[in-house]
Amino acid sequence: MLTIIDKYILKRYLATFSAMLLMFVPIGIIIDVSEKINFMIENKVPFLDVAVYYYNFTIYFANNLFPIFLFLSIIWFTSKLANNTEIIAILSSGISFTRFLRPFIIGATIVSLIVLFLGFSIVPAANEGFNNFRYTYLRTGGKAQMRGDNTDVYRQINDNEFLYVNSFNTESKVAFNFALEKFDKEKLVSKITASRIKWNPKDSTYTMYDYTKRTVGVLGDKIEKQPEKKAKFSFELEDLTPVVYIAETLRLDKLNAFIDKERKRGSSNINVYMVVLYKKFSIPISAFILTIIAVSVSSMKRRGGMGMNLTIGISIAFSFVFFDKIFGVLAEKSTFSPFLAVWFPNIVFGILAIFLLRNAKR
Repeated sequence: MLTIIDKYILKRYLATFSAMLLMFVPIGIIIDVSEKINFMIENKVPFLDVAVYYYNFTIYFANNLFPIFLFLSIIWFTSKLANNTEIIAILSSGISFTRFLRPFIIGATIVSLIVLFLGFSIVPAANEGFNNFRYTYLRTGGKAQMRGDNTDVYRQINDNEFLYVNSFNTESKVAFNFALEKFDKEKLVSKITASRIKWNPKDSTYTMYDYTKRTVGVLGDKIEKQPEKKAKFSFELEDLTPVVYIAETLRLDKLNAFIDKERKRGSSNINVYMVVLYKKFSIPISAFILTIIAVSVSSMKRRGGMGMNLTIGISIAFSFVFFDKIFGVLAEKSTFSPFLAVWFPNIVFGILAIFLLRNAKR
């Protein structure tokens, strides 16, 4: 059962964290507005779209920087407890430091569960709206950048079919120099080529121009040619070049299915998608690690007071974010393990948390 002290600390934990969010999120919005207001006016962005964008921005901003907000809020109110000699009184009453830490761990559990829930449900939709707005209204040529590199696209559709297009126009949904090869094990069965292929969204068909189909036979090949031909395939042209931030917009079940599909297709962006997947679980765990570090650092009454604790806390918090960003980019741009890249900051700072906790107990 929670004691009076537990409830007092837990209440301060959650209240200070909420206050930190309510204080910094509006500041983030004001800074973002000041930077982007000219683009919005030039592009005549509807007010409703702007309002929806800042709703999504709030969720995106809070989710990405929640470890810093959490860490600083704990440093703040724990330092106040230490300066008011409340921690000394609590520990002098016979309560161990480990027992004193319990309400903090309960608070971290509550925050982690909320972040985990938001990461699985609300955050993906917010990320989609946030990124769609940025690429549509705030970047020059943003709509083209949404698809990344859409030239010389080669994909494995399934176990037996391979598709190639020389280039893909995302606006007109037209691909050029199309080729579709079908194999039986390692033997070519047929090959379809066309100078261009257009996606018809109304009936989910494709129109191929300068269509040629070569069917490989035992005694000879069969050639079929038509100037124009409609057909249905098991892929969509948008599957060739998904938006660069697609993984951030998918819920867990769809993200897992998407990764499996992209892995079978031999996508070069698998590491990017895996980083997004692993972060859904690593970020909530960081709440526990940062909570232990924050309490260990700020539970002692220092000569410099709260200022010294905040200086140490800010340094550690930004070091955590630095490690997280550096190793995330390293995994996305190289062959470095995405799992190790995502969890490395938690491992390093977890070791630091154990070290600081032992010193704090002394």
